[in-house]
Amino acid sequence: MKTTLDLDDDLLMEAKTLAVRRKTTLKAIVESALRREIRPATEMENPDPEKLEVGPLGFLVLKRKPGETISLEMIKAIQDDLDDEELQRAIHPRRA
Repeated sequence: MKTTLDLDDDLLMEAKTLAVRRKTTLKAIVESALRREIRPATEMENPDPEKLEVGPLGFLVLKRKPGETISLEMIKAIQDDLDDEELQRAIHPRRA
């Protein structure tokens, strides 16, 4: 179904940039974000239970040990892994 959204210019540019970085479409980014918002936290898919957990608000959060500091490099590495997996699912949808 087609619809029109009135988005802030900055938000739209960020979404388009993200789509390019993830080698996907703006439509896929918007659909993914909406599905994440609409889906109850109990149905949230955790792609890596060893590193991530579903927080109380339904967002994925990094697991950490007491006193452990989470670095930006750790976050980027996890995001890169998730992006690579998403790209592979997009390229080879039957393998997922």
